[in-house]
Order: sequence, then C-alpha cells, then structure tokens
Amino acid sequence: MRSNRRSICHFGMTVLITVLATAFCAHAQTPSASPTPIAAATPTLEHEFFKNLARDQKAIWTSPFHLDRSDAQWLAPLAVGTAALIATDRQTGDELAESTGQLKASRVISYAGSDYGVGAIAAGFYFLGRAKHNDRARETGILGAEALIDSAIVVTALKEITQRRRPTAASGRSDFFDGGSSFPSGHSIEAWSLATVIANEYHGRRGVQIAAYGIASAVSISRFTGEKHYLSDILVGSALGYGIGRYVYRAHHRAGAGGSGGEEDVSFERNRHWPAITPLYNRRSRDYGVALAWSF
Repeated sequence: MRSNRRSICHFGMTVLITVLATAFCAHAQTPSASPTPIAAATPTLEHEFFKNLARDQKAIWTSPFHLDRSDAQWLAPLAVGTAALIATDRQTGDELAESTGQLKASRVISYAGSDYGVGAIAAGFYFLGRAKHNDRARETGILGAEALIDSAIVVTALKEITQRRRPTAASGRSDFFDGGSSFPSGHSIEAWSLATVIANEYHGRRGVQIAAYGIASAVSISRFTGEKHYLSDILVGSALGYGIGRYVYRAHHRAGAGGSGGEEDVSFERNRHWPAITPLYNRRSRDYGVALAWSF
C-alpha cells in the first residue's frame, strides 16, 4: 500500500512540476512586441531591478494558468521525458555509482554552475560594461543577475516542496517527500538561466551562443556524473533555467543596449561577416560617394 501511495505521489509531482516547467518555457517562447527604444525618462534597469524581480516571480508562478492548446507541443514531450527519467532514475544512478573515475572532473566542471561561478560571470559582464561604457555587456550583467535570483527563488521553493533524496543518500534514494534536496538541479537551473540571457544578448555571435549553451550543458551533465543529481533533476532544472533566462531577456531587454555603448545595428550584427555599404550625399558641397565598413 505504501508503495502504491508513493507511486501516485511521484506521478502527481511529475505532472505538477512538468506543467510548471513546460508552461513557463512555452510562455517564454511566445513572441512579444519589439522592445521600445529607451526614452530619456525611462528608469534604468538598476532602478527597476527589484520591481522586475517581483514581476518575474508573478509571471513564473502563474504561467500554468495561461496554457493553451499550442503549448501541447512543449508540454507533452517534456512530461513524457520527465516521467520516463523519474521511473528509471534509481537504476541509472546506481549503475553510475559503480564508477568513481569521473568524480573529480565532474566536481571541477560543476564549479562553473555554482553560486560563486555564475555570480562572478554576471558581475564581470556588468562591471566590464560600466567600465567600457558597453551597454550590452552592462545589460547582460543586470539581466543575468536578475535571472539568477529568479532561478534561486524557484529552485529553493521546488526543493522544499519535493524533498527528493539524492543519489548518495544512505536510504530512500530518489524518493520524494523524504527530506532531500535533489529535485530539481540548482546548478542546472542557474547555469541555463544565465547562459540563455548571454546567448540572447549576443544573438548575432554564434561562437558566444555555442560557448554559453555548451558550458551550461557541461555543468548539467557533471551533476549527474558527479553523483549529485538524477537525470530528471537535470532535465527539469535545465528547462526551467532556459525558460527563466529567455523570459527575463524578452521582458526587460532595452532596444538601445547594443555594441560598444551605442545603438545596435541589428542587420549589420546579424551579417557581420559582410561589409556594410552606405551611400553618402552632401547637397551643399555636392559630394557623392559610398562608405564601406567591415567588422572582423
């Protein structure tokens, strides 16, 4: 009887957490209006930081109430994948526990997703942007910090609700509602939330996107190979982190946060490998010509 009750609880928790993760990811994917240009009287992101955090939390926790039929394309695969992983987590975790050679490397890699690691990256973007008058780097730091705090609030609440035992627990491994703190993965949600902000800010630079998502993926995988989390913990944490990072960027990005402290020429940024050709015409001096700019 106890086993049946646990199975029902596991299934219910899978559905609830998956709906939250998927609803928010789908909400983040919904196209929004283009950001309005920064006006002189518009409060800075620093000034609006805590107000934006409150708005973010409202959007996150109410997202399941805004689902529609089109969200099934995200909900169904994630729900099935999460349920399948939860059902096999103990088996995969126990099999991995037979190998210890990867633990040291996994621990080193996971540092990049720790509070200190992601915090240092966000702070580095912000202070470098302030020092170099680079609005994009400054905004990346602010929105990155905002996404990290949002992620920390969400993952703390979900850990308290689910209380799942970790793979290294002496007893009751993978059990929910048993005093643990495994579900979802905190490193994964924070690494993916920051990576998604960075990738969206530098959307025209494929190398930056590959690096950001590559590091987030490595951190997530290291939490499994380091025997700190189960695969389902990582999947849900990564999905939530991606959704939070994407939402924060789309909700609070300022159109003027371009390159080196100036307005961003989106068309040129997306085609930076090609020269920008601009006609020149001065009616007063009767000068005609063409300006050629090429960024390497």
